[in-house]
Amino acid sequence: MDKRSSDDEDEKDSPKSKRRELGLSCMLNTEVGSILAVIRRPPSELNSPYISTIDETYDSTIQQSLKSLRALIFHPQQKWRTIDPSIYISPILDVIQSDDIPAAATGVALSALLKIIKVEIFDEKTPGAKDAINLIVIGITNCKLEKTDLVTEDAVMMKVLQVLAGLMNHRASYLLNDQSVCTIVNTCFNVVQQSASRGDLLQRTARYTMNELIQIIFSRLPEIEVRDGEESESDTEDADLGGSLDSGYGIRCVIDVFHFLCSLLNVVEIMVEVGDGGLGSRTADEDVQLFALVLINSAVELSGDAIGKHPKLLRMVQDDLFHHLIHYGAASNPLVLSMICSTVLNIYHFLRRFVRLQLESFFVYVALKLASFGNSTQIQEVALEGIINFCRQSSFILEFYVNYDCDPLRWNLLEEIGKLLCKLSFPTGSPLTTLNIQAFEGLVIVIHNIAEKLDKHKEETCGGGGNLRVYPAQVDEYIPFWEEKSKEDLDLEDWLRYVRVRKAQKKKILIAGHHFNRDEKKGLAYLKLSLLVSDPPDPKAYAYFFRYTHGLDKQFVGEYLGDPGQFHVKVLAEFTETFEFTGMILDTALRTYLETFRLPGEAQKIHRILEAFSERFYELQSSNTFASKDTVFVLCYSLIMLNTDQHNPQVKKKMTEDEFIRNNREINAGKDLPRDYLSELFHSISNNAIILSPQSGLQLDMNPSKWVELMNRSKIIQPFMSYDFDPRLGRDMFGCIAGPSVASLAAFFEHADEDEMLNECIEGLFSIAKITQYGLEDTLDELLAMFCKFTTLLNPYASAEETLFVFSHDMKPKLATLAVFTIANNFGDTIRGGWRNIVDCLLKLKRLKLLPQSVIDFEVASTSSNDVARSDSGVIFPSQDPKFCTQQSSGMVSRFSQFLSLDSMEDSLTLNLNEYEQNLKFIKQCRIGNIFSNSSNILDEALLNLGRSLIFAAAGKGQKFSTPIEEEETVGFCWDLIITMTMANLYRFQVFWPNFHEYLQTVVQFPLFSAIPFAEKAVLGLFKVCLRLLSTYQPDKIPEELIFKSINLMWMLDKEILDTCFESITQSVSKILIEYPANLQSQIGWKSLLHLLSATGRHPETYDQGVETLIMLMSDASHITRTNYTFCIDCAFSYVALKNSPLDKNLKILDALSDSVNFLVQWYRNYCAESGNSFSVASNASSSSLDEKGLGSSNFALTLFLKLGEALRKTSLARREEIRNHAITSLKKSFVLAEELDFPPTNCIGCFNNIIFAMVDDLHEKMLEYSRRDNAEREARSMDGTLKISMELLTDVYLVYLKQISESPGFRTFWLGVLRRMDTCMKADLGSYGESSLKDLIPELLRKIITTMREKEILVKKEGEDLWEITYIQIQWIAPGIKDELFPEECF
Repeated sequence: MDKRSSDDEDEKDSPKSKRRELGLSCMLNTEVGSILAVIRRPPSELNSPYISTIDETYDSTIQQSLKSLRALIFHPQQKWRTIDPSIYISPILDVIQSDDIPAAATGVALSALLKIIKVEIFDEKTPGAKDAINLIVIGITNCKLEKTDLVTEDAVMMKVLQVLAGLMNHRASYLLNDQSVCTIVNTCFNVVQQSASRGDLLQRTARYTMNELIQIIFSRLPEIEVRDGEESESDTEDADLGGSLDSGYGIRCVIDVFHFLCSLLNVVEIMVEVGDGGLGSRTADEDVQLFALVLINSAVELSGDAIGKHPKLLRMVQDDLFHHLIHYGAASNPLVLSMICSTVLNIYHFLRRFVRLQLESFFVYVALKLASFGNSTQIQEVALEGIINFCRQSSFILEFYVNYDCDPLRWNLLEEIGKLLCKLSFPTGSPLTTLNIQAFEGLVIVIHNIAEKLDKHKEETCGGGGNLRVYPAQVDEYIPFWEEKSKEDLDLEDWLRYVRVRKAQKKKILIAGHHFNRDEKKGLAYLKLSLLVSDPPDPKAYAYFFRYTHGLDKQFVGEYLGDPGQFHVKVLAEFTETFEFTGMILDTALRTYLETFRLPGEAQKIHRILEAFSERFYELQSSNTFASKDTVFVLCYSLIMLNTDQHNPQVKKKMTEDEFIRNNREINAGKDLPRDYLSELFHSISNNAIILSPQSGLQLDMNPSKWVELMNRSKIIQPFMSYDFDPRLGRDMFGCIAGPSVASLAAFFEHADEDEMLNECIEGLFSIAKITQYGLEDTLDELLAMFCKFTTLLNPYASAEETLFVFSHDMKPKLATLAVFTIANNFGDTIRGGWRNIVDCLLKLKRLKLLPQSVIDFEVASTSSNDVARSDSGVIFPSQDPKFCTQQSSGMVSRFSQFLSLDSMEDSLTLNLNEYEQNLKFIKQCRIGNIFSNSSNILDEALLNLGRSLIFAAAGKGQKFSTPIEEEETVGFCWDLIITMTMANLYRFQVFWPNFHEYLQTVVQFPLFSAIPFAEKAVLGLFKVCLRLLSTYQPDKIPEELIFKSINLMWMLDKEILDTCFESITQSVSKILIEYPANLQSQIGWKSLLHLLSATGRHPETYDQGVETLIMLMSDASHITRTNYTFCIDCAFSYVALKNSPLDKNLKILDALSDSVNFLVQWYRNYCAESGNSFSVASNASSSSLDEKGLGSSNFALTLFLKLGEALRKTSLARREEIRNHAITSLKKSFVLAEELDFPPTNCIGCFNNIIFAMVDDLHEKMLEYSRRDNAEREARSMDGTLKISMELLTDVYLVYLKQISESPGFRTFWLGVLRRMDTCMKADLGSYGESSLKDLIPELLRKIITTMREKEILVKKEGEDLWEITYIQIQWIAPGIKDELFPEECF
């Protein structure tokens, strides 16, 4: 509010304003009166032996000014905020600054001044406020006391502190100039120092006030504008940084105060050197140091990132502050170290962009070093807690990984932190130490941090689904690994690839370093092989490799750099270029240089190396001390010789300073170097030897030379960058510490006893499982292997009783079991080889009777996604649970917490549950059934591994069975799980089953493989899958072919399988052929089913069902196709050929066979009617293999008919006469029906030759065979009758196809064949059993044939043909009695 508005308000509220002004006047009058009253009191009343009598001069000056002030207080026109505050403040300040005023009066005066400040008689708009407030500072800091007692002095100093604090809190405090603010801080700190020997109250008040002042000053920093003068870091320009006359104090005082605070950190070293070095002084000094850290923390917290806007203040943080923090942090007590860690954490929060190298140095030289073994437990715990506090920050892990671990020139800080946490958390025995627990909590924090970010990213991007696999980055092209790019220069994807490739380069660099230490040439060759060096090689690549690769053999590096080869010299030059010697004196630069390699012993190599160093140092020198690089070179040699002289115990007579200076005369272009400079070098070398670098490794301490180089390098590198999380980086981050993390987690779980610790282990386990979804499957497999060991189920040395007892009475094995199966339920996608351990645990539970006979009820689990599978013992396994269908793991930890609670144990006791019931209750929590019934949610690769584990386990791989019953139960259980899993994944059957079939082929090759019961259980299970597949129409026949290949593989292993499983096989085959024949599309499917149907028909128990199935199938024209026709014929023949089979069934089969010719006729008609030689839908199911047999061409009808005729021909040789005769009748019927197939003449003759002629010949042979046997008259007569029917068939069929046959070029030969068989049958003889009935039949048949042939003018005399003559001659031989009748013209 401006002045005018303030006046308006005063006029508007005049009574209130008057009351306020009157109140202020009264207050001021009271305070002045109090001061006068104390001054006037006689010394005896003041009760102080130190107060002398007040002289008249003093009374006339001090009192007169106070009285004058009193006279002005109640001026009628007075408004205090319009009066210059100096008018009423100056008399009070005179009292405070007076040498002769008693301490009591000084105290009252300070109280009055504090009251004036508190009630704000004046404000920032009051005229003269700026001068007045600065005047107060001068007056307070010049406060003088007569000698008095300590208590009074303490009271006065406390009043001083209150006034200073009140002044800084006043609304006009910003009018203070820089000098006044610094004076206030300095005065307050003087009180802090004096209070060290005073009362505790004064000390606490002083420290509190100091802290309050710092907070006020630095809380204003964000409001201070950045001025042009701040861009320069030169201290000579500090005068330009002060606040203006109007704005008050500015950045100058902030810089001075912060510099003062930083200097307090150095108090330990200073005071220890000045004092007696006793323990008491060090403790007091460290207390000051601790107080300084508290103040610095407050300053950083309140200033925030505003420090980064002011270069001089930022430089102080980067250089002075961090140097002190690192220096004293490496050697301090736990309390100071804790404050240092907090300070660095605050700097990380607000200024990490500007302190990239400083943060790295803090972790390398302080945090990681002190947290490692070799330090006191207290120091370890404090350092470890500091590291863990960093890890708790959301962005810390990612930012440190990208800024350091992904930079080939920086330390692997995140990896080192992770490995340290793993190492410290790894228990060496029981019980766990506090350090173990603390480190493990830190490790879990890191793991949780990565897992939570991955979860969050997954929800934001893909909604929690999809394939999460991330592949590691590869170095596929040469990119200079030392060149750093800014994130702003690349788009997101390019930057991400750049970062990941740099990490891959860094890994290869470390590998090359290991090779280099063993063999120099192999290491450098590996750099080329890994595309880390260009072609032709760039010397800069080798230079940066030698300079920044940790752990290199320093001797090898020195030898390489000193080599005279041209390329080696270039590498040396580039190597030296990596050093920043700006601001260093010569010995410091030389120390820095020689720390990176071991100086070789050969003089020429030393010459080359020092020459390169001299040139670089001369180039970067900030002064004109050296005339040329030759001066530097000579002086370097001199320093090395001095170092040897001073620190080699074999040198008895040491060089003096004068001798050293004399030795280096006129080396600077004929002139002498400054004596002071040489003297400084001499003392530096004498007091601190140049330690030649050891063979390998680094000295983990921060020395001045390293710090100077760090500051130089911090000016040219990329700043600390913040990044957005990406799952690829999350995967890479955890991949760096995956192995140690898993080992530590498992070891900690093994030694932990408390529920809280066990719960932390489980949380860590689940977080690792989440992370491993991103391409770290091996890590999860390793973790599962360890936790499966903790279940005690896989102990090969424990008996079943021992394992059962431990499992039932120990919480940890149950917890491990529950964890394993929970991971299997929720993270099955990521499991690969770990499935084997899970299956082994499951089978062990089965053998211990901790599982029911069958975990999965196949039929129930496979019917519906909402059904519930119930085991034989009542354990329920939901086949589908929405909570577990996705990979979400929310609620898992809460279930474990509930499982760990004591209440659950007490509930079991309260409910009087026995051991077996408690185990069943536990099994229900494991949700084992869901692993398999919900396996549709896991990826293909995981599914293949699970199936492989089950198949191998069922085949006995890694299993030991005590009894055959146990083996059978285990194998059956495995196959139940395989089938359940297969049912749940039918939608991708053809993706995974080819691999499953390969696994089956593999296991049958095992040396000790037993087909029984493996194949037996397999066949039963596979038919369940087959039924499910064929229950619905499949657009592709591949799944059908795959399952039947496996079925055939299994039952062919041992033919006994068909005898042991014939009932189940028959039921399955019958169900498929009756209910789902339309869904059968493949040739192998029909062939397998009909073959198995014929095979199981041998058993009386299943014969009737098989026959009915076959007859029903062959009676339905819609299901008989060209594809399955031949298989139906084979199956039918096998049933007819069975001994002692029911006659009526066989006759029905034969009728069905003959009727099936109608199918051929219909197919042939369709074929002829369709254009382009296409066929019906059923015919399109034929495969290329059918084409080879003629089924895919126009000859398919002939091919199929020949198959039918062949079957009937074979049947005509059956032992039972009824079947033989009916077979011939059916064959006749078949030929008659086949007339519509329009067989060409050649094909007709072929049918006769292959079927009818062959049948007649076989029957004739059989008849003769029986006629020669003893006591076989009935069989001979029976066969004679069958032959008679067959000849009638020959005649009838011949006459039916006479026209086609006569048109064939081979008709003459064919006709001779007919006559020959007539002749054979005419001469047939039953031997001792009498005459054959054929002798009467044959003439009749010949008469019928020839008469018809003559009528159709087929048998007529023609010129050039001898058919008539041949026939006439043959009739004379066969049946001379009918010759004249058939050939009357020949009689004349």
